[in-house]
Amino acid sequence: MIPTPNQEILKIEGLESGKATVGVVGCSRIGILHACLLTKAEFKVLCFDGDRAVVERLSKGKVQFLKQEIEPILRKNLEDGKLRVTFNLEDVVSQSNVLLVTTPATANEKGIIDYSGIEKTFKKLGSHMQKDTLTIVTSVVGVGVTESLLKETLESSSGFRVGADCYLAYCPVLQPEKQTMNSLMKCRRIVAAYDKTSLEKALKFIGTITKGETVATLNVKAAEAAVLFETVYRSVGLALANELAILCERTGIDYLSVQSLLSSSSVETFHQPTLDNSGDDALLMLLEEAENHNVKLKIPQTALDSSKEIVKHGVTLVKEALKTCGKTLRRARIAILGVSQTRNVTDNPKIALKAFAKVLERKGAKLSLYDPYLYRKTADVEGWNFEENLIKAIEGVDCIVIFTGHDQFKRLNLEKIKFLAKMPAAIVDFEGVLEPSKVESEGFIYRGLGRGVWRK
Repeated sequence: MIPTPNQEILKIEGLESGKATVGVVGCSRIGILHACLLTKAEFKVLCFDGDRAVVERLSKGKVQFLKQEIEPILRKNLEDGKLRVTFNLEDVVSQSNVLLVTTPATANEKGIIDYSGIEKTFKKLGSHMQKDTLTIVTSVVGVGVTESLLKETLESSSGFRVGADCYLAYCPVLQPEKQTMNSLMKCRRIVAAYDKTSLEKALKFIGTITKGETVATLNVKAAEAAVLFETVYRSVGLALANELAILCERTGIDYLSVQSLLSSSSVETFHQPTLDNSGDDALLMLLEEAENHNVKLKIPQTALDSSKEIVKHGVTLVKEALKTCGKTLRRARIAILGVSQTRNVTDNPKIALKAFAKVLERKGAKLSLYDPYLYRKTADVEGWNFEENLIKAIEGVDCIVIFTGHDQFKRLNLEKIKFLAKMPAAIVDFEGVLEPSKVESEGFIYRGLGRGVWRK
């Protein structure tokens, strides 16, 4: 029988809030979000990262994402001594009752999933781990990886046996790069383990930091597959939405108008087209697993290809808009408005930004970037002309691209902008925040993702 949350068991095990120390291994976005939720639940938190620059930045209470939300929490807990960030993994592991491992699997340039990083992490954990430690993996991994790699590595490096001397659970987070504190706290969590004790401990612990539904299982492979399937299902839906959007452009239909006519139940699965697709690594994991079993997954492969093709299509929209203006991409000045992946929030740049910008630059375009929430140069946009205000970004440009639909861009003064831009100029709206007819009435050439209603 699968256990249900019980705070009394937490007290008996010494894992209750206020007494337990939790080590967060990996200060990625998902690691820091977990750390903030843990301090809110009154746990003492030790954060480790192998990058000294990351440790130094976090020790000052600074992050590169969700600044308004995260930095005040970090600074308060650093000052109160409830949270500490360190480069010393042994220190974190030896003092922690629970270890949250957020080290991700990565894909190389050839699309091959690399687990060496997380394997190395588990070897180090095992060599310093204390008996009865609960380790929870939050990273998304391929089917069978937890057992064949992580569990095996932990046991061999520690000398402990999972389920008897130490405990291991799998509790991944979907789309970790897009999570916020609120979404992480409310999201549905799958908790899986190989033995009842590990499952019970992990389920109770996760229950202290989440208000969302928790689903428990002793079938870890099924849990690994469920996470991949859900990610792939979303990616396939986005791929279909992007293809339908291109059809709308060709046939003079507004995708957003079609979407508004659908029933509420249909809208939930009827995605808005976007250049910024995520989940490619999960697709690669599933495709790799299928290939190992001599199974061809045609639809997921199509979705993976589509996520690359839609970026090229975005470039094509810009090229066509400029052509209508009597201009070419070569030497064209293009302003990209909106870099943050989350609307109206200081956040990491969108995943597709680099690929999109690089293609434009290779074709000879000169870029300027502006985002009211990302006004400083960061490592992710370094080397590009990142303007501090809107006027500088759009002055003398041939094309304006709305990449993130911040509210500020919904209220653009087009009458004023046309005196700043090099007319005739184009506006390419990937976020659907502008009304095509209004843009064209001010003399601009309009193009939008899925919005085949332009007249020029």
